[in-house]
Amino acid sequence: MKLQRKNRVRALAVGALAVTGALALSACGSDDTSAGGGAAAKPSNIKCDGKGKLLASGSSAQKNAMDVWVQNYAGACKGTEINYQPTGSGAGVTTFLQGQTAFAGSDSALKPDEVTKSKQVCKGGQAIDLPMVGGPIAVGYNVPGVDNLVLDAKTLSKIFNSEIKKWNDPAIKQLNPGAKLPDLKIQPFHRSDDSGTTDNFTKYLKAAGDWKHEPAKKWEGEGGQAASGSSGVSSQVKQNSGAISYFELSYATASKIQTAKLNTGAKEPVEATVDNASKAISEARQVGKGDDLALDLNYTTKAEGAYPITLVTYEIACDKGNKAETLPATKSFLTYISSKDGQSALKQLGYAPLPTEIADKVRATVAKIS
Repeated sequence: MKLQRKNRVRALAVGALAVTGALALSACGSDDTSAGGGAAAKPSNIKCDGKGKLLASGSSAQKNAMDVWVQNYAGACKGTEINYQPTGSGAGVTTFLQGQTAFAGSDSALKPDEVTKSKQVCKGGQAIDLPMVGGPIAVGYNVPGVDNLVLDAKTLSKIFNSEIKKWNDPAIKQLNPGAKLPDLKIQPFHRSDDSGTTDNFTKYLKAAGDWKHEPAKKWEGEGGQAASGSSGVSSQVKQNSGAISYFELSYATASKIQTAKLNTGAKEPVEATVDNASKAISEARQVGKGDDLALDLNYTTKAEGAYPITLVTYEIACDKGNKAETLPATKSFLTYISSKDGQSALKQLGYAPLPTEIADKVRATVAKIS
């Protein structure tokens, strides 16, 4: 398993550097670390502080970005090991609030009660949300013979609540005139773990569609099948004819899974791409107070070319009161991943780099962490 993970990390680094375009990610590649072997370039301006192992966990949506960031950081900072486990946003926040990790990754901002609880871990301070990774949540599907599927929020709401059960349903036909939709059972897959991706996806369904449940990290829809993590649901779509699910775009790209375009009310259906997600994320507004940079995303945008099912992954850390043994490395690593070098790797991996005005705020806030 360690060799497989190492191969995957190497492949992601290769994809980030060797292929032009926003969505150039390969799931397989060389493990050659010799000159010209395709290893990630080591950014020259990483400031290495701290020694030992830094533990973190959370969002699986940012795993592909984190793999490359960790590899680049380890190449420059030999004395520090960053151990990030993609356990899901809910588990990551819980572990952080128990004081077991230096920071957490979450695709949803902290709730007020979680901020209150964080004061027990962040002595003299509290946890803050630092936006770090943006991108589209792709709706991946496996329907033989259908290459350009168009869906909308209302139809997706009914599909994921088991109200539309066949791919040739009239509602899907209306959105796809001329397509040869098969008389095939729809197999919707959702996350089994508490997930920020689920939270953002259901916020979209609630805001723009006909979702009958409250948005949450825990899946509330009727029926369907469950799998753990973005890797789990994307694997199920790849393997099962008639399947559909939601996951961060790089998983679709890596596994060559087809993704649906969205009818948002704009003139043309909108594809899940980094640039289209960036257009939607640029409409986000800061709702966090002070150094908390939590954002409110616009899920109902009808702007041309704006893909509305987006997420922003936050790194959650203490603003003050970080443990003395982990503070230097935490600050050093967060400084790197929020830097221009760190952010520049994202687009090639299928993520959206932070808008300039947000990135500037993140860098200034990280510099103040103590």
